[in-house]
Amino acid sequence: MFKPRFYYTFGLWLLLPYVFFHLLWRARKQREYLHHIGERFGRYAVRCEKPVIWLHSVSVGETRAIVTLVQSLRIRYPDHQILLSHTTPTGRAASEQLFGEDVIRVYLPYDYPFAVERFLRHFRPQVGVLMETEIWFNLIHACHNESIPLLLLSARLSDKSANNYARFPRLVRAGLRELSLVAAQTEGDAMRLADFCNRAVPVMGNLKFDIVPPPAMLELGKRLRVMFGEQRPVLLAASTREGEEALLLDALQHAEIERLLVVIVPRHPQRFDEVAALIEQHGLSMQRRSANEPVSARTQFVLGDSMGEMFAYYAACDIAFIGGSLLPLGGQNLIEACAVGTPVLIGPYTYNFAQATEMAVADGAAMQINHADDLVHQLNILLHDPLQLARMGEAGRQFVNSNQGATEGAVRLIALAVNHAL
Repeated sequence: MFKPRFYYTFGLWLLLPYVFFHLLWRARKQREYLHHIGERFGRYAVRCEKPVIWLHSVSVGETRAIVTLVQSLRIRYPDHQILLSHTTPTGRAASEQLFGEDVIRVYLPYDYPFAVERFLRHFRPQVGVLMETEIWFNLIHACHNESIPLLLLSARLSDKSANNYARFPRLVRAGLRELSLVAAQTEGDAMRLADFCNRAVPVMGNLKFDIVPPPAMLELGKRLRVMFGEQRPVLLAASTREGEEALLLDALQHAEIERLLVVIVPRHPQRFDEVAALIEQHGLSMQRRSANEPVSARTQFVLGDSMGEMFAYYAACDIAFIGGSLLPLGGQNLIEACAVGTPVLIGPYTYNFAQATEMAVADGAAMQINHADDLVHQLNILLHDPLQLARMGEAGRQFVNSNQGATEGAVRLIALAVNHAL
C-alpha cells in the first residue's frame, strides 16, 4: 500500500513543467527569479567548512524576524557557520542587506526527494530550523532519515490552514511526527498543531516581537520626515497588496485632512511601476522615494519604491495602515510599526497575524477598521486628536516590550538539538 507521501511526491513530479513556467512568469517583473536556478534543485557552488546551523526564512518578513536569533547564535556558536535558505529573491536580498558576509545564503530546493537529499549531503547541517508555517514533507523525511534534528519554531497554524491540512491528515501527521520538535507562537497555534502531532506542543512566543529597530533606520526616518514635510500629516500604507491600492485611492479622496501626504509602500517590489501607474490614472500628484528629493507641497502621494527601509517609513509617519488586510489576504506584520511607536490601523482580514492583532487592539496600540471608507473615517478622527495618537504610539511600544523573549527560547531549543538532547 502506498504511503501518503508517495502521492504527494507524485503530484510534485506532475507539477515539474509548471515550476519552470512559474520561474519564467515571475521573472517578467523580477529578473532575479532566473538567478541561481540550480540551487532550487539542490546544486550549490558555495561550501561550508565549519559545522552548519541552518535556518530557513522564506521571504522578507521571516528574514527580518530572525535578526536577533542569528545574532544570538553567532555569539553562542562562533565556530559554526550560519546558513540561511530562502524561497524568494526579496528574502535573499533582505538577507544580504541585514547580514552581509556573516552568513551563507542559498535558495531552499523544491521539495523533490533528489533535490533535498543533495541539499543535505552538500551542507550536512548539525541542526535545521523551519520557521512559522514551512512544512515540506520530503525535506522533513530526508532530515529524519539522515538523523538531522529539524525544528519547527515560532510555528503558527491558522484555522484556515488547519482546515486545509485536515484534508490530508495522514500526510500531515506523518510529517509533523518526523520533526524533532514543534514549538508554537500562541496557545491557539499549539492546540491546532497538537491535534495533528498527537503530542504536546510547547508555546515559545513570536520571534517578531524581539526585533530591534535599527538605529540607522530610525535616523533615516528623521531625514525622510524632513523630506515629507515636518508640518504635514503623513499616512503610511505599508505592505499593500494587489487590489488594495485602488480601494485606498478611491476612499482617500474623501479624507478631510488638510495637506495630507500618503506614502504607499507595496509589499512586492515588482509592483512598484503598476502602483505608480494606478496613482497617475487617478489624476493624483506623486513622487517616488527613489528620486530622493524633498516632497513638494503640491504632492499628494509618495511611492515607497525602495527596499529595506520599512522601519524608516514607520518612523517618518504619523499613522500607519498595515496592508494585506483590506482584502482576504491574511494581513501583514504590525509589530514593527508598534515597535517604533507608530499608531496602527489594520483591516478585517488578519488571520495570518490573528493573535498579535487582537492583542494590539486590546492594548490600545491598533484600531481595526472594516473597509477603506472606515479607514478614512478613523483617520479623520485620529489626525485631529494628537493626544490619542500619542497614547496609541506609547501603547504600541509597551505591547511589543511585554511580549519579547522568544529568541532566548529558540536559542535554548537549538542548543538542545546541537547537543543531541532533543
